Amino acid sequence: MHNRRHAQTGQRVTIDMHRWWRDAVIYQVYVRSFLDSTGDGIGDLAGVRAGLPYLKKLGVDGVWLSPFYPSPQHDHGYDVADYCDVDPVFGDLSEFDLLMTDARRLGIKVLLDIVPNHCSEEHPWFREALAAAPGSEARARFHFADGRGTDGSEPPNNWHSMFGGPAWSRVTEQDGTPGQWYLHMFTTEQPDLNWRNPEVGAHFDHALRFWLDRGVDGFRIDVAAGLYKHPDLPDSPDPEADARTRDSVNPLAWNQPEVHDVWRHWRSVCEEYTARDGQERLLVGEVSVPTAREHALYVRHDELHQAFFFDLLSAPWNADAFRKVISHAMQDIAGTGSTVTWVLNNHDQVRTVTRYGELGTEGSGLGAARARAAALLMLALPGAAYIYQGEELGLPEVVDLPDDVLTDPIFRRTGSRARIRDGCRVPLPWSGHASPFGFTSGAESAKPWLPQPAYFAEYATDRALADTHSFWHLYRDGLQLRAGLPQLGEGALRWLDTQPGVLAFVRGDGLVCAVNFGTAPTPAPVSGTPLLSSGPCAPGVLPGSTAAWWISDCTNP
Repeated sequence: MHNRRHAQTGQRVTIDMHRWWRDAVIYQVYVRSFLDSTGDGIGDLAGVRAGLPYLKKLGVDGVWLSPFYPSPQHDHGYDVADYCDVDPVFGDLSEFDLLMTDARRLGIKVLLDIVPNHCSEEHPWFREALAAAPGSEARARFHFADGRGTDGSEPPNNWHSMFGGPAWSRVTEQDGTPGQWYLHMFTTEQPDLNWRNPEVGAHFDHALRFWLDRGVDGFRIDVAAGLYKHPDLPDSPDPEADARTRDSVNPLAWNQPEVHDVWRHWRSVCEEYTARDGQERLLVGEVSVPTAREHALYVRHDELHQAFFFDLLSAPWNADAFRKVISHAMQDIAGTGSTVTWVLNNHDQVRTVTRYGELGTEGSGLGAARARAAALLMLALPGAAYIYQGEELGLPEVVDLPDDVLTDPIFRRTGSRARIRDGCRVPLPWSGHASPFGFTSGAESAKPWLPQPAYFAEYATDRALADTHSFWHLYRDGLQLRAGLPQLGEGALRWLDTQPGVLAFVRGDGLVCAVNFGTAPTPAPVSGTPLLSSGPCAPGVLPGSTAAWWISDCTNP
């Protein structure tokens, strides 16, 4: 049990920490871009440890660390060569243990990113498979198949990789002849594992327990709707759908029914550890499926605790669209007994400030105003919330990186800059007026792994902390109120009648959140001065592109 002080009355409120995840706010740390402690231009675990006090001050409940395992880094760690170690570029296991010690001292939960759908071409299993013969046990851990055509020169089916191009690559056998093909739904360096082989499940059991024994509080699961493929590997009626949408669309490659058995088993492993000390370990899945109802199947009481609900992230800036998305989530997902896991951005998406802007409005502040309003909306919603690093600084997408510095494998495979992800992964600015902006502790000439634009000086953390009107203070104030107000966090909401273009709802006993999606001011749904607002907000008025919270005795203003 844990006590925290009510923000309004000062009385202590008892919280059951056994269920900490249900309304937690988790900060996503993209390790290589967070903070560099060695001067090589790449963020590392020691940098994360050094940044923990900053995150504690911000007020988050935990961190999700992007993959730091040994990897050739073809997809920046999502091509894992060893699931039970640390890549030397990020540190070592001793440094990880120090990070865990500091996180526990500060009361910060730690989630690791685990990648079970595929591994690296340098994983010992895949090297063994390449050296083995067709039909061998080593190849059975992956999806190896003979090609089509008289000489086997055509792929086994017509599927395309999400990152562009065919989802199959042909190997050269040990005798030097062209041989079988292997499946990779992402890059050629990321062979998909065959979860119909029991050795694969046992391999990940070992990995889960390795990190749980080191004290982690749970896992973010990459491509959680993946793992199983249709057993016959038939042709797809729309083979390029995944590449076209950059999403898990192919129904033959994703969201197969057998995947739910994996999550039931992983949940049982976590509950085994919970039974020892009473602290729940969290499984949160990257689940991309067509509907909220299908999404809900992943968070049933014996499967994943939570799964990211991406529909809010992808919703257009429109009051009706947001209301529809939120209503579906509350009906279908919260109805399972889980809580909705809200997210506005992550390492695969265009940054919120840029995404909410409009052509021709650059420099107007429209995207920033909308991003601030969306942040307050998300923090007022029932359930858990995830914040991608740099969102609390209001960082925009870096859209003008030169071709010769781009590292995203999507660009390497397609030659197209469409939907590449480097722009949201540029290292954070911490201090100063020129790159590296305190990101690296090396000499001034040390270069971050992706170049930081000069305008990042405006967004540096030291400047944000000093400016009480900054994004950082908005997030910090919202998080403090969320932690103290009993109306916020887990629970329900009730919609209020509003003017067109305005979204408003009540949480608990009179906490009202309203967002004006338009650009012109409208009457506020509650009289009086807001408790918190995303921009200047006089009593009785809700300006355009602004969100605000009020405490009201009237539950239907």
